[in-house]
Formats: sequence, C-alpha cells, structure tokens
Amino acid sequence: MSKKQKRSIPEQKQQEVPVAVSPVQQESKPLSIYDFKVQAWILGILAFVFYFNSFFNEYAHDDGIVIVKNEYVQEGLSGIPSILTKDAYDSYYRQLNTINQLSGGRYRPLSIVTFAIEQQFFGTMPEDKMDSILKQNIAYGVRGEQEKRLIRDMHVRHVFNVLWYILSVVVLLYFLRYIVFKSSPMMAFIAALLFTIHPIHTEVVANVKSRDEIMSLLFMCLTFIFEFKYREKNDKRMLWAALASYFLAFLSKEYAITMVVLLPLSLYLFNNFSIKKSVLAFIPYAGVIVVYMLIRFHVVAPMGENSDTEVLNNPYVFASYAEKLATEIATSLNYLKLLIFPHPLSADYSYNSIPYKDFGNPLVWLSLVVHVGMALAFIPLFRKRNVLAFAIAFYLLHLMLVCNIFFDIGATMGERLIYHSSVGFVIAAAYFIWKGFERVQPAAVMHKALAGFLAVIVLLSGYKTIARNADWKNDSELFRADLKTVPNSVLVCANVAAADITEADLAKTPAKRTEFLRDAIKLLDHALSIHHTMVASFMNRGIAYYKLGIMDSAKINLDSAKFLYPNYPTLPGIYKLIGDDYMKKGWNEYGRVGNYPGAIREFIKGITIDSTNADLWYNLGGAYYSSGQLNEAISAWQTTLKIQPGYVKAQQGLQVALRNRQLMSQGVQAPPPTKHH
Repeated sequence: MSKKQKRSIPEQKQQEVPVAVSPVQQESKPLSIYDFKVQAWILGILAFVFYFNSFFNEYAHDDGIVIVKNEYVQEGLSGIPSILTKDAYDSYYRQLNTINQLSGGRYRPLSIVTFAIEQQFFGTMPEDKMDSILKQNIAYGVRGEQEKRLIRDMHVRHVFNVLWYILSVVVLLYFLRYIVFKSSPMMAFIAALLFTIHPIHTEVVANVKSRDEIMSLLFMCLTFIFEFKYREKNDKRMLWAALASYFLAFLSKEYAITMVVLLPLSLYLFNNFSIKKSVLAFIPYAGVIVVYMLIRFHVVAPMGENSDTEVLNNPYVFASYAEKLATEIATSLNYLKLLIFPHPLSADYSYNSIPYKDFGNPLVWLSLVVHVGMALAFIPLFRKRNVLAFAIAFYLLHLMLVCNIFFDIGATMGERLIYHSSVGFVIAAAYFIWKGFERVQPAAVMHKALAGFLAVIVLLSGYKTIARNADWKNDSELFRADLKTVPNSVLVCANVAAADITEADLAKTPAKRTEFLRDAIKLLDHALSIHHTMVASFMNRGIAYYKLGIMDSAKINLDSAKFLYPNYPTLPGIYKLIGDDYMKKGWNEYGRVGNYPGAIREFIKGITIDSTNADLWYNLGGAYYSSGQLNEAISAWQTTLKIQPGYVKAQQGLQVALRNRQLMSQGVQAPPPTKHH
C-alpha cells in the first residue's frame, strides 16, 4: 500500500473504555477542611454549642421595651404595619407619655417584624391580657401566669436568634471565601471561626432585641455576594437581589450606609476594578439609600424637648467639650481591647461606668496613635490592593458610626455596637495568624500547630461565652453580674435595686423582705449620689420606702420624681397606694381609739399625695365630724361628692352635718358626734 493510500484511510482512534465506579467508591472521597460545606458545618455546630444554653433564658435588658411591652409585637401579624411606619421605641414612648428621646431616632423595623411573626405563630399570651400587661409598672414587668407565658415566648425567640446567628456566620463564611480570601479558603475559615466563637458577641445573640445587628450584617454580606455574582455572570437578577438585600440591610440597622465605601472598595481590591469603575458600580445602590432615607424621615419623630439634657440619653451632658472628645477617643480603644481580650464583659457602659477623661490621660493619646496609625496604614495597603485595607476600612467605618465623635448615639459604648467592626478585626487576625504559621515548617507540623492554637482559642472562648450566656438569663441575673464590673453605672445600680424590690415581694420571711428593700435603697442612694436627677431611682426608692411602710420618705421620693417628670405614667397609681396606706394608718392607729387630731393629720398627708381619693376625703370628713368640726366636715364631704357624686355615705354624712349646723345656728343643741369610717 502506497503512502498516499495509507493517508487516505482514516486512522482509528483507540476507544476509551469507561471504568465502572461503585457507589461505595464514589462516597469514599475524604472530606476536607478546605471544603465550604465542611467549614460551614463546623461553624454551625460551634455556634449551636456555644449558644445552646441561651435557649433557656428569659427576657433581659431592652427585650422588655422592644418585644415584651411592645404592643405592635404583641398584636402579631396585624401589628406589622405599625412596626413598619413607626419608630422602634414608639410603643415604649407612648407608655411613658413622652416622645422620641434619642438623637436621630431608631428606625429598624425588620427584626421587630420577625418578633411579631413569632408572636403570631409561637406566642402564648392571650389577646385579652394585652392591656393589663401593657399597663403594668414599666420597671418591674408582670407576675404570675402572665410572666410564665412571656418567658415561654422568649425561649422560642432565643432559639430563633441562635438560628439567625448560625445562618449569618455561614453566609459570612461564603462572603469571605468567595470575595475576601478567594485564593485562601483556610484564611476565610479562620476569620469566620474567630467571629463565630468571639465572646463579645454574647450580647448580640443572648439579648434577643439585638437581632437587628445579626440581620444587618447578614444582609450586608448578601449584598456583597450578589453584587459579585452579578459582575461574574452578568445576570440582572443578581443585581436585583443585591439591591433588595441592601434595602433589607437598611431596614435592619443604619450600618448599611458604610457600603457607600465598602462595596466600591471591595470591587477595587478583589475584582480589579479601576477606582472610577468601582465608584460608578455603586450608582444603583444610591437609589436604595434615597428610598430608605425618605421613609426614615417620614417615620422618625423629632427628638423630644430637653431629651439631650438627660445623661442616660446623652452620656456627655455633664462633660466639657474637651472632656467629651477626650473620653470618646479613649473609649474607642476599649472596643479593640475587648476584641483582643474579651473580659470582663458588661451589658451597660452608661454614666458613670466610664469616667470622663481629659487630654492629659495617656489612654487618649494611645487611642489616637492606634486609630490614626490604622488610617495611615490603609493608604499603602489600598494601593497594593491588600486585603488588610479592606479589614481596616471595615473596622474603622463601623467604629466611626458608634464612637460618638462623628454621630451622637445616646450611649457611651456597647458590646453589640462593635459587632460589625469585629468582621474587620477577624479578617486581619486571620491574615496574621495564617501568615505567621506559614513560617512553621514542614507543612504537617504547621497544620498541627495551627490546629492546636485554634483549639485553645475555641475552648477558652467557649468557656467565656457559655458562662456569659447564663448571665443574660434575666435582668436580675444580668445586672447583678455586671454590678461587679461597672459598680458606678447608675443604670446597673437602679436595675439591681429594681430586682431587689421584686425579690422582696417573693421573700419567704419578713426579715428577708426587709433585707432586700434595704439593699435596694442603698443601691439607689449610690445611684442618686452619682446622678442627682434620675427619675427611675427616685421612683424605685419611693416604692421601696412604701413597701417598708415609711410613707413620709416614700412621698418625698415620689414628689422628687413628679417634679422631674410630671407625666410619669405609674405615679398616679403609686400615689393612690400611699394615700390608701395613710388612710388605713389614720383610722387603725388614731381613729379607732378616738384620737381624731392624729387621724386628721394622717388623712391630710394622704390627700396631699392623692387629692382625688374620694375615700380619703370621706374619712377626713368623718374625723372632723367626730371631733366636732362641722364646717370642716361639711367641706370635706362636699369635696368627696365632687370627686364621686354617688358616694352614699358622704351624702348621708353631709345631710347630717348640714342639719346639725342649722340646729346649732338656731340655738338648738345638736346630737353628739358619732364615729365615721
């Protein structure tokens, strides 16, 4: 055969025979710590284990005003329109007969909507109990079967809070793997791991009200993810998903505004966009900001008059401008300290837990050096498109929103407020941890050393987190624990005192009851020595004295509260209780034994407190009549009938007194007075 003929015959390719693989062989592929699913399962299990004991917690801190006593939440699905169109604290303000007390207001409806949905499907509180619950004293909550129902509700909410947290850390992991550490899944895992186990997040997870923090970060991460998916696939559905996520992030909390910088920055650093292209990519998101701001301005009421003069709403009201600025700068360093070493932790850092500082304090300058140093380091890192530039920006931008230097937030600091910034912290920490252990050789030793190091951190963090979750069981447990950390916080002192007053009602012996009340008064004395015009402290001290039977001291404290806050909603009810007590004392200790001047003195004390108490006026009239003071008796009974026109005994007494006065004017001796009660 010629060469030409050979070339004309097509060459036969060797047929590849597929090799059969059994199902057992298919499933035998070893799982790898580098796989997303493996990492996600590890984080989910750790989050569940770390926060499982929070399922048994009740309500604490701001849970009361945002969930338990929020009438819109208690209405279930029917309350959602009100939640979406009102300030987050609107229900609470109305119960206090006041208006917005916080600078800028609080429009964060999304998490509150989830509380209403939970109430609809899992709530156990009957609708007919709602009014009575909302009318309870705001300082003490509810008792008996109502309280048991509310606690059962909160157990469900705690479970959902942990589920939201697990979802958020898994999404955070995906965000870190897909965008931030695209070429290093282990760095992404380490960062997500540190975030998941960090004890500073106990406030966010264990305090159900702080679900707004979890949802805010969740939807911000989804915004990043969908935007990058859109750029990768050029699928407009991804863009719409990103815009929707961004809007939901805003409805969760205002922190989404940082995306104005962070989203273009991420495109520049991780997608190799030019600066111009990165900025232009944000234009669609600007429309979301406009829509949100229009809704917010329509919903949030202006700040109430003189609200910023209350130190619990404005922690720097007693500070000079220099002290205010110096304290704000120094306090910003506390966040970094707690991120590095999260102990001790506290639910409250209000006045005067962090004393004012001046520029002579070295912490002020240390804080300036640290934070200015971060800002300066950002510039060369940005030029090199280094991941640490993103970490610094994520940390500082969110810190700027809560440090009070740029925006007054109505609080000195709070562990929940560093939740978003902690993402920047863990990105940087993961970067340095991985780079540091990379120096260890050989690789097998490096992996073992890294695993051991992370295991120690997990164990220590787990111990701290689980213990701290237990502190969040309820207000009493929480603030008693925090009193050791911030003994000069007027809010913590007042809350522990309130818990003591509640415990007094449940005490098994009179001696223990008295001990609780005396302890409460000591704490309130301390709180008032720091904050001289704290209404809640005067109220609670007045109640404690009332329960001890020291009515004069009770009246003095309640009068102080009334002077500072004339419309305090529970004052009339408490005044009536004290007035009734003076009435009982006047009759039992004086009237029964014929000491009518003593009875008159006690009745007048009661009327001074509760001038609309018809029973007090009636008994005063009786004491006057029994002591032969007809004119005074007639005046007292006439006042009784003005207050309560159908008061039969007062009508009868008035008729007798008027007839006797007429007889006396005619020179006829009236019959002797009789006892009235």
